[in-house]
Amino acid sequence: MVKLVGKEVGTIGYGLMGLTWRAKPPSQEQSFKAMRTALASGANAWNGGEIYGSLERNSLHLLNEYFTKYPEDAEKVVLSIKGGVVPGTMNTDGSKAGVQRSIDECLKVLDGKKFLDLFECARVDKKVPIEDTVSYIAEYVKAGKVGGISLSEVNANTIRRAAKVHKIAAVEVEFSLWATEILENGVAKACAELDIPIIAYSPLGRGFLTGQYKSYDDLPADSHLKIFPRFQPDVFDENLKLVKEVDKVASKKGCSPAQIAMGWVLAHSKKNGLPEILPIPGATTAERIEENMKPAQLSEEDMDVMNDILKRFRPIGDRYHPAAMAAVEG
Repeated sequence: MVKLVGKEVGTIGYGLMGLTWRAKPPSQEQSFKAMRTALASGANAWNGGEIYGSLERNSLHLLNEYFTKYPEDAEKVVLSIKGGVVPGTMNTDGSKAGVQRSIDECLKVLDGKKFLDLFECARVDKKVPIEDTVSYIAEYVKAGKVGGISLSEVNANTIRRAAKVHKIAAVEVEFSLWATEILENGVAKACAELDIPIIAYSPLGRGFLTGQYKSYDDLPADSHLKIFPRFQPDVFDENLKLVKEVDKVASKKGCSPAQIAMGWVLAHSKKNGLPEILPIPGATTAERIEENMKPAQLSEEDMDVMNDILKRFRPIGDRYHPAAMAAVEG
């Protein structure tokens, strides 16, 4: 079991983004079924955002509705929420006023139905020292309104600076077969040194690593994935080569490519000097969640095979488009 703010959570969490942030979000009924399935399967670390949707409807509104219907689940879930942006935009705001507005809004929408276990600014505000931003969130922790502070898409230096101001409960970064940067840029090392668990978002490469997309034409017409460099038609087939190799390994082990991808992420947790790593795959159906909760068990020999594949098939294209990449720390 992993611990977040002193509370035990399963080794796999659940990302809520897709339930409210897409062209055609699933119905409340489908969302509730997915959320209940995640919790029943042991995925009680839930990760949402004030930014996941609109001001009128985002993760927090869905959570309010869910815990209104299932109040008995509130104590079972450890909730992390991303905020810290200018309302209605994706522009960061780590100022005191910005942090206060964001947390106050989160608490207002949750309406006491669920405690805010973790709060993090979605990105670092480069106009405000991280020490200041963390201190503003810390005021809410000291007041008992927020359980702890996490960081999102930060570099090793930022993690160390932030940790000097207040205990950092978690660091959320992208980590998957398609995004291995934290193993090379010092982020995983810094977290290990400071005993900070890593929350790994997009462990399935935004669905690419599941093998569900065989060609660019398989992407739905209104898919948000079409804005990502790695999904562009001129590189899609080249990037698909990695998935095909993962599929070969999956066939030999009698599981799905998604289960191999999940197993690979988990195989790094607490190994070779790395910190605890908690993947938070997002899914909108109970069936997909159940699959994600059964990761492949990879041996050292399997990991050698996987790492050899990664050396031969590096992803082409950045993780985000240029404007979004400018907002993440490397």
